[in-house]
Amino acid sequence: MNAMKPFTDEQLRTLINLRQRYEGWIDAERRWAALPYDLRRKEVKGRAYLYEIFDRSGNGRSLGPWSDELEARFEAYRAAKEDIKTRREASRGPLDESARLAQALRIPMIASEAGPILREADRRGLLDGSLLVVGTNAIAAYALEANGFIRELPDETADFDLAWIESDTTRDEQVLWNMLKAVDPTFTVNTERTFQARNAKAYEVEVLVAPSRAGTMARTDRPRPVPLPEQEWLLNGKAVDQVLVCRDGSPVRIVAPDPRWFALQKIWMSEQAKRNPQKRGKDAKQGALLLDAIEIAMPHYPLDENFECGLPGELAPLYLRWAEQRPQRRAPGW
Repeated sequence: MNAMKPFTDEQLRTLINLRQRYEGWIDAERRWAALPYDLRRKEVKGRAYLYEIFDRSGNGRSLGPWSDELEARFEAYRAAKEDIKTRREASRGPLDESARLAQALRIPMIASEAGPILREADRRGLLDGSLLVVGTNAIAAYALEANGFIRELPDETADFDLAWIESDTTRDEQVLWNMLKAVDPTFTVNTERTFQARNAKAYEVEVLVAPSRAGTMARTDRPRPVPLPEQEWLLNGKAVDQVLVCRDGSPVRIVAPDPRWFALQKIWMSEQAKRNPQKRGKDAKQGALLLDAIEIAMPHYPLDENFECGLPGELAPLYLRWAEQRPQRRAPGW
């Protein structure tokens, strides 16, 4: 049996529309998030001031006595806020329509619980250089990258793995923790596994990091990942960037590691004694099937001599073992 099943023309059209509409919506969401919560004109002891409001309780700070300059700032803020509000509302309907169609066409999906986390991370710009999706949820993104279904590939599990990949040192700011708490205030750090957060519904988010990136995370941020040397491999190559849907029909964006390095790391993990025995079989199958899919349907991720020469000693034998049984390369149309 062929390891791949190509998407239909209708599925491909839906994915193109989904991406375009998501990009319009997330741009409006980011612009909305960048605005102050509110600006208000206040009278204090008979004198007018412009206040920046921080929250629903009305907490804020004065920006100074009312003046022509502050009045112009106030009016510009109101106009911008109204414009962005209109764009947000206008973009949501078409996006939801494309997402529902993608769901109906059974295009590869991920667990619904991951959706709010990914959307909030994208709203905050964290998917553009700070975070990668490194667990099984990445598999759906790889299927979209291949423009087809990867047959028999094990599905996602009931947890969510993220890797911190920021290369620049962040301020002493709880970037991850603030993002998770914005999604669900019931998230708490697992005291026995401090790299893991868990919410009231027992949904788990694990954070991983390569030793070379561990120092860029703020000291007070949480969850606190344990640096793992094998995470360095996932920093190589070219990341996959795809928009897909959750099982509840909501849209999400996933940025995942180069599929070649992800696949080989999975095979490597399957042979480690420290790995949970219940996951090792799934790791081996995922890695091998993903390499097959790359060979068949992802020519832009070449499995060639140049790639082989760049592999470290731990991964080279695993790649060669797969290469001896590699599937015959298909034409671009399969």
